[in-house]
Amino acid sequence: MVSDYYRLDELLTTEKKLRVKIRQFMEKEVAPIITKYWETAEFPYHLIPKLGSPGFTGGTIKGYGCSGVSTTAYAMCISEIARVDASIASFCLVQSCLIMLTIAQLGSEAQKKKYLPSLNKMHKVWVYALSEPDHGSDASTLSTTAGKVPNLIHWFYAVGPWRVRFIVHGGSPGLKISKIENKVSLRVVQNCNIQLENVFVPDDDRLPGANSFQDLVDALSMARIMVAWVSIGIAMGVYDACLRYLQERKQFGAPLAAFQLNQEKLMRMLGNIQSHRLAWITKQARETAALGRELLSGYGIVTDFHVGKAFCDMESVYSYEGSYDVNALIAAGEITGISSIRPSTPS
Repeated sequence: MVSDYYRLDELLTTEKKLRVKIRQFMEKEVAPIITKYWETAEFPYHLIPKLGSPGFTGGTIKGYGCSGVSTTAYAMCISEIARVDASIASFCLVQSCLIMLTIAQLGSEAQKKKYLPSLNKMHKVWVYALSEPDHGSDASTLSTTAGKVPNLIHWFYAVGPWRVRFIVHGGSPGLKISKIENKVSLRVVQNCNIQLENVFVPDDDRLPGANSFQDLVDALSMARIMVAWVSIGIAMGVYDACLRYLQERKQFGAPLAAFQLNQEKLMRMLGNIQSHRLAWITKQARETAALGRELLSGYGIVTDFHVGKAFCDMESVYSYEGSYDVNALIAAGEITGISSIRPSTPS
């Protein structure tokens, strides 16, 4: 793979096989069809059974039917998925790192046995609700409330100091779900608005380990790591597509890859990918996608050559799991001991 300049994958012989398997599947099964689904903003549901396998789902979870690969191995798999399509990578990341890992870390033993095997095989596909129209980065102040009633609990947030989480099943009375339309990024993955009005949830579907907002933050940490690798994957895909195009396309009697300015841009793109500085990778991947769109000129704004689609998808990845600015402030707060998000609150 040309974007793996330092051949890092060769250092991981066992895990390399899984990475190669993911790449072959994505190039054979996904790459030829994904542009059509991106254009129509639809999800290729026929792929879901094939996505229920190691490398796509389960991540680092051990037991309950999950393969329990290393963090490094799963990160490499996520980057390979994102190399072809960021929507599919986001879909797998949500299922594994948000849904399954939250249950694995915060759920009861009965919940783990009941849900993890079917989620791992993609027999069930769940969604994760952690934002509201007025609350995005400030997720600790969601306004949806929950209150106890005899033998039952309302959905989402407990009234009082404890923040709790629940599992709500599709079809529950009072639950309304509507697709978010007119997205210009990550068009394949389906985002939705969720309305909860007097939704009742049995106590068995409360996550017993979720007793504070910090518990939730701990469960989300793996997803935030993987977002950096989605960015790397997008950058890899853009670079590979651009290099291939510039080597094949000729102008003024020579391949476009022979021109000095184009070579300089390719080197900047490759440098962004190889640096792997996770604190900055979404910003670097954003620049790489922009350089790739520039290199393909007019072809950079159509989806046929992969780069235009990746350019749009990168805008979502730049912001989700905490925007670049918010994550930078969190990191700075850890360094200084002073939170600039909430200056009155110790970091």
